[in-house]
Amino acid sequence: MTDDYDVIALGLESPITEERPWAVFAACKEKDPNTFFPLNPEGERKAIRICHGCSVQMECLQFALETNAQFGIWGGQTEKQRKALLRHIA
Repeated sequence: MTDDYDVIALGLESPITEERPWAVFAACKEKDPNTFFPLNPEGERKAIRICHGCSVQMECLQFALETNAQFGIWGGQTEKQRKALLRHIA
């Protein structure tokens, strides 16, 4: 179970609708937030599978890119993938 402190530290606390109104439709909204901050490749794949079934995946990725999210899986992409994407579009 996720510690409330962990959720707040990750910036995923409620209300999620002010900065991220799309998040109410996210496939991850009922999942443990720690799932999206995996410690190994298997955990990354698990989180990415959840993202691939999400109707707001692109909005999530856009948010991560705009806010320079340094950690975690956002929009179905790892930190490394997002950095590569930013280099490509710059």
